[in-house]
Amino acid sequence: MKALSPHQTDKHASWAFAESRPDEDEVMLRARERSADLGITPVSEGTAALLTVLAATRSPATLVEIGTGAGVSGLALMRGLSRSAMLTTIDPDAEALRAAREAFADGGFPANRTRMITGRARTVVPRLTSRSYDLVFLDADKASLVFHVEQAARLLRPGGLLVVNDALDQDRVPRPAVREASTVAAREAGKLLRDEHEWFSALVPTGTGVLIAVRR
Repeated sequence: MKALSPHQTDKHASWAFAESRPDEDEVMLRARERSADLGITPVSEGTAALLTVLAATRSPATLVEIGTGAGVSGLALMRGLSRSAMLTTIDPDAEALRAAREAFADGGFPANRTRMITGRARTVVPRLTSRSYDLVFLDADKASLVFHVEQAARLLRPGGLLVVNDALDQDRVPRPAVREASTVAAREAGKLLRDEHEWFSALVPTGTGVLIAVRR
């Protein structure tokens, strides 16, 4: 294995420091335990902190989360929202949604603040109303990532925010030789958001990459 250069070592140390910076409370730690019990990989600590900051900065009233998991990302988003904001979250796994519901209750969020939909996002998302959402968070099947980015363009109001988790596909995107389907899809989604005139976008190396884009 090729040794890391001093510059690469410093970069890794900075990334590790940033990821260890958040001090998560018992509610979030229990949500992470539920994720582990269900074999679900939640967003990283750094990504969760970023989601809370983005939600608090944008002050969105309506959000869509595609890929609920056991509620870690939903908790992070809800903590940055106003008390009147509504989170719609979609996942095909009913057991994961039950775990997320427990996490939201643990966090003190009433059930009427969330709309939890059990179903495949490819079927559910096209039924959501166009230009009715302020923030869309994607953490679902990579094979459908470009489809969901295109749907986000339809769902978001002008000025709305799109956030894509694991945008580097477990850090495989920067390696040109990697041609796995999930990696190719992540590259295509990133290129779409970079090149399309209707988006301003930036890639943040938090977790395994968070792609942030604003709908013009």
